[in-house]
Amino acid sequence: MKYAYTILYVESVSETIEFYEKAFGFNRKFLTPESDYGELILGETTIAFASIELGNSNFKSGFEKISKSQKPFGVELVFTTENIEKDFQSAINFGATEFEPIIEKPWGQKVGYLRDNNGFLIEICTPMKTE
Repeated sequence: MKYAYTILYVESVSETIEFYEKAFGFNRKFLTPESDYGELILGETTIAFASIELGNSNFKSGFEKISKSQKPFGVELVFTTENIEKDFQSAINFGATEFEPIIEKPWGQKVGYLRDNNGFLIEICTPMKTE
């Protein structure tokens, strides 16, 4: 078994792909001609985005849509960087909103939280130091 995808259901797949390209420098891997599904190149694991309509066709019982006006879900995407202050501010400049400012944890790691253009929670942090 291998973890392969995280799929987030969003109002606009193309706008979300563009946000992640600009805010974090990720590259587009794939976008359907209908713009109802797209993927980003991130390494071994893929973050994908699918339209609310596609989600509704997949889940006959429905699902809870993200809302920027509500508290975020208890799930986060985590991106590590050596340039946390610069990358955190860059994401804000491209449309992310600060959820919690960058702080230094007792173990020395710097961590800050953003919400993406849809309202999903993103953690930006420095890599964990191993001894």
